[in-house]
Amino acid sequence: MRTRPPVWAEATLRIFLKADAFASVAGDLLEQYRDSILPNCGLASADRWYLKQVAGFALRSVFAWAALFAGAFVARSALDWFRPTNDFQTRSHISTAIAAALLLAVGFRTAWQSRSFTAGAIAGFVTTAIAAALSIVGNAALFATWHDPGTMSAIQDSGGLGEAFELPVVLILPGIVLGGVGGLVGAGISRLARPT
Repeated sequence: MRTRPPVWAEATLRIFLKADAFASVAGDLLEQYRDSILPNCGLASADRWYLKQVAGFALRSVFAWAALFAGAFVARSALDWFRPTNDFQTRSHISTAIAAALLLAVGFRTAWQSRSFTAGAIAGFVTTAIAAALSIVGNAALFATWHDPGTMSAIQDSGGLGEAFELPVVLILPGIVLGGVGGLVGAGISRLARPT
């Protein structure tokens, strides 16, 4: 029987931890996995436990970025709904630039610490997935609070409810790409600055 967590789970943990912290954290988790979780719960439950630990580290690593991304998205919705305009081009350029900058930054930061391009793409995915959930909740709260005829008209004119609730999920794929681009730069600079 296997006595280690899945290799890919350990590799994912490495992505979301600084290099100097990885050995200690991974060692502690492996000790718990082998000594108490696996013997008491079995392989499937032990693997689920380990994955929850990895997910916790991933969440803590990118949550602030995801919250900023979601906050910008919800703020844009609120602006469109409560301060309607006929020219959405400037707003669109600004909100797109903010989103891209956040995703490039999280990809860069994650890849810088792990020295892996893949880390940037994974961080972009996790960030946009969390941000999508937060954005949907935020827009639902806005809509539940303000749905008078004037607001409904502004919502319709700005892309409708579909844009408010579907676009955050659609942005996951560009999040992976932009996180990967940031990761490519971050990993490259990290390797140049800190040669092995």
